[in-house]
Amino acid sequence: MIFKQITVTDFRNFDSKIFDFHPSLTIIIGENARGKTNLLEAIFLSINGAGFRESKEEELITLGKGQAVVEAEWEDKKEEQKFQIVITKRGETIEKKFFVNKTKKGYYSYSQYQIKSVLFAPEHIDIINGSPDKRREYFNRFIAIFDPEYKKKVHNYEHALYKRNKILEHHTNDQTLKEELLFWNDYLEKQAVYISAKRQEYSDYLNDNQSIDGRLFRINYLKNELTQELLNKVYDEEKRLRRTLIGPQKDDFQIHLNDKNVHHFGSRSEQRLAVFWLKLNEINYLTHFFKKKPILLLDDIFSELDTKNKKVILDLIGNYQTVLTTTEKELLDLVNMPKTVIQL
Repeated sequence: MIFKQITVTDFRNFDSKIFDFHPSLTIIIGENARGKTNLLEAIFLSINGAGFRESKEEELITLGKGQAVVEAEWEDKKEEQKFQIVITKRGETIEKKFFVNKTKKGYYSYSQYQIKSVLFAPEHIDIINGSPDKRREYFNRFIAIFDPEYKKKVHNYEHALYKRNKILEHHTNDQTLKEELLFWNDYLEKQAVYISAKRQEYSDYLNDNQSIDGRLFRINYLKNELTQELLNKVYDEEKRLRRTLIGPQKDDFQIHLNDKNVHHFGSRSEQRLAVFWLKLNEINYLTHFFKKKPILLLDDIFSELDTKNKKVILDLIGNYQTVLTTTEKELLDLVNMPKTVIQL
């Protein structure tokens, strides 16, 4: 499918606007605080049913208004497809309605009509610079796109981990503690085995696709296994500290460029390129899995890249419909492909 047009009404800082998009590349250019990211978020919302920045969904609605409407027009095999999301504030609650070609749908049905999107936003640098939970969250969110069972296992694991930690935290009788933990140990192990296997599987995929413009990235999966045997070994320490000490909630992932750990020793440009390596592999994996190319959404990712790496990324995105935002007018001179420019 080709993304052609979006109409936004009372969405963030837009009152009523229509924007058209190129089947290859659309560049949204303008100074800061002009609405570039808001427009990109409207596209993301139309595909995924939720924004990527709001802490409260009411923030998607223009201040002082009661309803926001986002309507996206796509072309699929020369047939027009229209997707609409209506977000309405009713007192303290937010109501969302989904429409496909003017027919109301539930969210799941709506999502089945959509292609996938790959988003690269400035905050994704936290995958490199942030704590291990940022990297686990990245893996969880991406794997769940194509593996609903993984999403279920992670939810089950986190719920069971909470229960187990409560038992450890409040136990008063050492005689009965092992018995109380027995069920949760077994349950956690079953979830953890699946989670670790899927994380390893995607890490292996990344390591089979290392290259960007001749530079080789790789990822080291620092697996923290949870088994009955390992739980028995740490039992005394867990009893003393009153919390679970092992398991995939303590996994980490370290990315290397050649032999350099980019988390600790990479330049800002190299760190951003490392994130793009992850995003490029998202694109390739989703294309292979769903047999459809995703749309690529790039939010101001060029600001800390040198000219060489900017050209590398622009060359790599040529095979995918891309919408990007920037404040840099000189970026237009680096683009050697058909494009539409939206000036805000």
